[in-house]
Amino acid sequence: MKYQFEICANSVESCLAAQEGGAHRVELCAGIPEGGTTPSLGEIQTARRLLQIKLHVIIRPRGGDFLYSPLELEIMEEDIRVAKKAGADGIVIGCLTPDGEIDMPAMKRLRTAAGDCAVTFHRAFDRCKDPFKALDQIADLDIHRILTSGQQPTAPEGSALIKKLIDYSNGRVSLMAGCGVNENNIRRLALDSGATEFHFSAREKIESAMRYSNPEVKMGSDSINEYTREITTARRVRHTIEALNDL
Repeated sequence: MKYQFEICANSVESCLAAQEGGAHRVELCAGIPEGGTTPSLGEIQTARRLLQIKLHVIIRPRGGDFLYSPLELEIMEEDIRVAKKAGADGIVIGCLTPDGEIDMPAMKRLRTAAGDCAVTFHRAFDRCKDPFKALDQIADLDIHRILTSGQQPTAPEGSALIKKLIDYSNGRVSLMAGCGVNENNIRRLALDSGATEFHFSAREKIESAMRYSNPEVKMGSDSINEYTREITTARRVRHTIEALNDL
């Protein structure tokens, strides 16, 4: 079986670890605690310069829901143009209506801006009211793949719906299983869902090198430890891929 592996990379450092570990492509994101937001131009350009594998870029101006204003759509169009000019191989997008359906006018606008780039519809899909209708609409937009956890907190928990969606799609659009995928569950996920594309982060926590910190001052949310960060490691990427070697 031929599998494809995409790493959700939160930095250029994580992109390089994904490549070293054997991934086929990365999805470069900022704002991981918010579910992923558009990375900076500097990150996109540096990643493109250093990577030999495919580079996909999320286009999401903020965290929260996937209902976007006209101004936000204008920003997303510009971000798509910038990412393409910087050498991105693909973009990752998703827009919904207030009723939990695919926002077709918004998606057509962004799909047109993407042009000949590969396009993935991200996990906004998992907040759609009717995933089968949403799949039909996404296929009609000539979008290449859908990233989904099967509308459950993790892809292993949603494997039954992922399998149904793969069967229903019948090759019209690829289904990529993602969220909560790791070296301990990817094999069972592949067997249960029939998925051949997988999206995971393979991150490990590292401690800050700071020797001094002022405990009275926080730069962001109290829920975030500002003296640790998580990065993708080549070791975890490799181990997760190797878990499917004999399937």
